[in-house]
Amino acid sequence: MSAVTTAPVPRRSWLFTPATRPERFARAAEAGADVLIIDLEDAVAPVDKAAARRLALEALATAPARPIQRALRVNAPVTLDGLEDLLALARSPVRPDVLILPKTESAEMVRWIDALLSGAGCPLPLVALIESARGVAAVEAIAQASPRLTALFFGAADLSADLGCATAWEPLLAARSRLVNAAALAGIEAVDSPFFALNDAEGLARETQAALALGFGAKAAIHPGQVAAINAALTPNAEAVAQARRILVESAKGVGVVDGRMIDEAVARKARRILARAGDAAAGDPGKI
Repeated sequence: MSAVTTAPVPRRSWLFTPATRPERFARAAEAGADVLIIDLEDAVAPVDKAAARRLALEALATAPARPIQRALRVNAPVTLDGLEDLLALARSPVRPDVLILPKTESAEMVRWIDALLSGAGCPLPLVALIESARGVAAVEAIAQASPRLTALFFGAADLSADLGCATAWEPLLAARSRLVNAAALAGIEAVDSPFFALNDAEGLARETQAALALGFGAKAAIHPGQVAAINAALTPNAEAVAQARRILVESAKGVGVVDGRMIDEAVARKARRILARAGDAAAGDPGKI
């Protein structure tokens, strides 16, 4: 008898919402977002930082009406606001599901935050937001910096400002590729930047497909209206799932052929990733196929 395998919880769509607008938090779940990002950083004016911190902790103390993971993006840890965010979180009895660290530029920064949270008895998973030239240059070391780290998050807007390039796919392709490779080396997730043109549905679809083709398993959104398209693009359809399951059946027998294509372990690994993205427990348990 096969061991019981739980299907992985999907984290395809990450929706940013300002911490100062708690009335919008429920819309993230209603839109179908997998992760609500309660933002204390870019979406909050400097004069509102303290109020945003209080509102975020109050929101985290209340269970969401619908199932959704909640992430908290603090301010950059090298700033006073960032330090106050971290201290308030460490002292609070409430926790988000994950903590997003903006402006991550070194492995030392990740290890320092890991030590701070450990000392406070705060077992929070971390996501490193890579959005500067320094961050890209150190991304491989950052990805390996802490067992708390569950994902690397690509920040296109800040990085394009740092590089002086357009906030477009082609100028940032090399940086995206390096982040995906670093995440793969560390065995963690890669989350792509939001698409910033709110009225360009075709552009969002193209960029999401390009991110998937490059190796990203998730994409951020800045408006609830973007969530459905992201989820659809990052969820394998029934045909892809059926083919992946056939591949794993043949792979269990050794080298085989599915739909005229030779099957080996490399193909089987891709099939497992497809099933994992579909939330299929068979991805980790061939006995369930």
